[in-house]
Amino acid sequence: MKLSIVIPCYNERSTIRAIVDAVRAAPVTDREIIIVDDCSHDGTREILRTEITPLVDKIIYHEINQGKGAALRTGFASATGDIVIIQDADLEYDPQEYPRLIRPIMEGRADVVFGSRFAGGDAHRVVYFWHMIGNKFLTLLSNMCTNVNLTDMETCYKVFKREVIQKITIEENRFGFEPEITAKVVKLDVVIYEVGISYYGRTYKEGKKIGWRDGFRAIYAILKYNLFR
Repeated sequence: MKLSIVIPCYNERSTIRAIVDAVRAAPVTDREIIIVDDCSHDGTREILRTEITPLVDKIIYHEINQGKGAALRTGFASATGDIVIIQDADLEYDPQEYPRLIRPIMEGRADVVFGSRFAGGDAHRVVYFWHMIGNKFLTLLSNMCTNVNLTDMETCYKVFKREVIQKITIEENRFGFEPEITAKVVKLDVVIYEVGISYYGRTYKEGKKIGWRDGFRAIYAILKYNLFR
């Protein structure tokens, strides 16, 4: 089965080449790498054009910054693989873990897989306490609305059968994508699995972008897509 790897990218000059190299080194033979640059202005685009273009299958450029959800909407529409996975352009998540993430789908047991930072015993960098509390609170609130028992709704690593993700219209342009896609996947009544993953979190100094405003938007998205749709 072919794996489409969708990489949303915004101002990742210091990590974009490293993550592309890591994705190319992942133990997956049949793959498609799609980068969506969301109007970077820090030199990322120059690196994409001069270094990365020969290394990947597609690079799509947004001419206006719209957000991660919008970049994923573009990337999912371009995917041609049987399975689609989200890969952030930083170095927080390890592409070496693709085989364990896609295995439940490959074996016919799942339609969607979430990679959980809070399930399993893999390596985790120690970073922000309140981010962890925020993630767990948002996951709890989402679970109360969806009636599923995820441990990490906000994880980057979400894996889908392509026919599942391409049934869904993504409306959220920023980080509200995470609770939106969770709500919409659950409403499709598909089989969802979780797999424990490692996590190498970065600090704001190192380029982390999500903030407290995104947390409030996530609460809004949880309520909107579960209770009013």
